[in-house]
Amino acid sequence: MSVKTQVSKLQKARYNFRPSMPDVLKNSPASIKIQYGAKSYPETHKEEIKGFFPNTYGAETVKFQKGSNAEIKKKKIKIGVVLSGGQAPGGHNVIAGIFDCLKKANPKNVLLGYLGGPSGILKNEFKTLSAKEIDAYRNTGGFDLIKSGRTKIETEEQLEKTKENLKKSAVDGLIIIGGDDSNTNAAVLAEYFKKDGEMLSAIGVPKTIDGDLKNKNIETSFGFDTAVKIYSELIGNICRDVNSSQKYWHFIRLMGRNASHITLEAAFQTQPNIALIGEEIKEKQMTLSQVVDDICKVIISRSAKGKDFGIVLVPEGLIEFIPEFKELISSLNEVLSANESEITAASISDKEKKEFISSKLPPHLSELLNAIPHNIAMQLLLDRDPHGNVVVSQIETEKLLIEMVKKQLEILKQSKKYGGKFAAINHFFGYEGRCGMPSNFDANYAYSLGYAAAILVLNGLNGYMACVSNLIKEPSKWLCGGIPITMLMNIERRAGKDKPVIKKALVDLNGAPFKTFEKLRETWAENENYIFPGPIQFFGAKEAADAVTFTLRYERKK
Repeated sequence: MSVKTQVSKLQKARYNFRPSMPDVLKNSPASIKIQYGAKSYPETHKEEIKGFFPNTYGAETVKFQKGSNAEIKKKKIKIGVVLSGGQAPGGHNVIAGIFDCLKKANPKNVLLGYLGGPSGILKNEFKTLSAKEIDAYRNTGGFDLIKSGRTKIETEEQLEKTKENLKKSAVDGLIIIGGDDSNTNAAVLAEYFKKDGEMLSAIGVPKTIDGDLKNKNIETSFGFDTAVKIYSELIGNICRDVNSSQKYWHFIRLMGRNASHITLEAAFQTQPNIALIGEEIKEKQMTLSQVVDDICKVIISRSAKGKDFGIVLVPEGLIEFIPEFKELISSLNEVLSANESEITAASISDKEKKEFISSKLPPHLSELLNAIPHNIAMQLLLDRDPHGNVVVSQIETEKLLIEMVKKQLEILKQSKKYGGKFAAINHFFGYEGRCGMPSNFDANYAYSLGYAAAILVLNGLNGYMACVSNLIKEPSKWLCGGIPITMLMNIERRAGKDKPVIKKALVDLNGAPFKTFEKLRETWAENENYIFPGPIQFFGAKEAADAVTFTLRYERKK
């Protein structure tokens, strides 16, 4: 017996939302012409990257423009689509954009959805997507239409199996919706197809809520807008609460292990008393105790004015930006690996494990480990990933800061340098933002990216990432095209080997967003300049429903 799917009234209304499109995409695919631009090259490691991608390196950028492209109507093609990596709001709209473009080009065109991420390609597990099924997922959050996964296609055997399965299903092109690693995978597949003379396309679509897949060509990744708006609503609610009760310090950890874009944007949207930016801490070579001291200075200053309350935003990857902490993690990985039998012995207590490991560390790192609250130290020592390394993303950094701030304030109280009351509450906002119903911006942007990706495949392009730009303008004025993925790459050392990967975009400390934040944060620290964004708006005034992020506006100077 089938179970009837239950949907909310808002979800029903969103089914009927029709994404706004760039003018160039409003035409039939047969009326969209490819305009080739200049050849493209990566900013660094040019020769090394050319060595990895000899057949796809140096390709031209492309733009879409109105014009006759009658061959598109004559083609009957089949495209495969796969969702790769963590979820991001707008994924279903990318798939809807691909589907609609295909069917407009030729109603006989087919879209296959590979199930469970890249592993679905290797297992040849897919389903043919129908209009009825696509319609049930338009403008909805999540990746549940075809699910996702984190399998990487990188070995010779995996590459060959991918090619074999795509050919077996008569697929003409594969569109990979994912982050930097997933799009690197798209480039590797594109090179493999080209090397073997296969007429197969591998196209990428930029996805990540972390906001670290961007550059001068890719203005933002889809999902970032929605996720930060969801987090900012929650932060704004806490700001209102703290301003009402005026008795707690709230430490709020936000997603973003490799970059602090989410924290920076949420700071603009809510104006907390403190927002820690990992990239700045790394640039200044700050120690953990210096970070704690800076937080304490704000707490003491506010307390002197009778304000024993406030909001602190903490990026998820903060401790990896602290040089001494990164050194500690690296040393711990080595010690734990070299002394596994002694450390995992059943008879040894947690206290003894900590003492044993501490004795194996250099003195300055041993001192740091012993300064960390016991529960956090045990997370570092006991929680390991499958490779035996510290699971940094699971370390409760906000609790670490609370405990260390509390300890420092007690010392200062004894020396009469602080006389306030410190009570703290911790939060972590992560998965709450990954599958939310996409904002109007992300619904429009993701749909356009999907449509653009399909245009690239229809024109036989290979090794490109779909690109939609001019995003601070009305969607009708957005520009569309594609950029060769190889131009985004650099070389990184991974697992002892040099590998070509798309360079992660960190917060630019010389960029307009951070410079603006730098000018405002002292005022935020002293006062209650809190902003209460409220829930995402889907209807009504455009300035509320269609607003783009502060980050995008500052970067594009609007």
